[in-house]
Amino acid sequence: MQLRASETRASHWPGECTLASGMLRITHAETETEQRLILCGQLTSPWVAELRACWQQRRQVGFDAPTIVDLSDVTFIDESGEKLLSEMGSDGVEFVAVGVETVHLLENLKGTGERSLRRFIGPPVNQCEICEVTKSDSGK
Repeated sequence: MQLRASETRASHWPGECTLASGMLRITHAETETEQRLILCGQLTSPWVAELRACWQQRRQVGFDAPTIVDLSDVTFIDESGEKLLSEMGSDGVEFVAVGVETVHLLENLKGTGERSLRRFIGPPVNQCEICEVTKSDSGK
């Protein structure tokens, strides 16, 4: 798995990804030297199968140039997305990423093939639950 964290990318849509929450746009660009999948939005379970199908279809065509997946405009990656990225990385796919969390995720998947410990920790506990203050108690 190779990470191209500082690569400048040419986007078809300048600026921020503007997809509705929960959506993923997959754009395929192919040249003589590479095939690139540009992702925009959330890589979550409904869209992981779609990305897998795109990736496998490109592999079956027999295109010998490297595959590069651009994650620069991905806003969230769930566990199923992490697993697919790990599989893709093991198969030689290169990644372009910006943002501390995505770069950290890819580095962790490259090193261990497993999820980050941070993902196993539950959501933060509500401060009111810690001090056992309720709405009815706070008015007294």
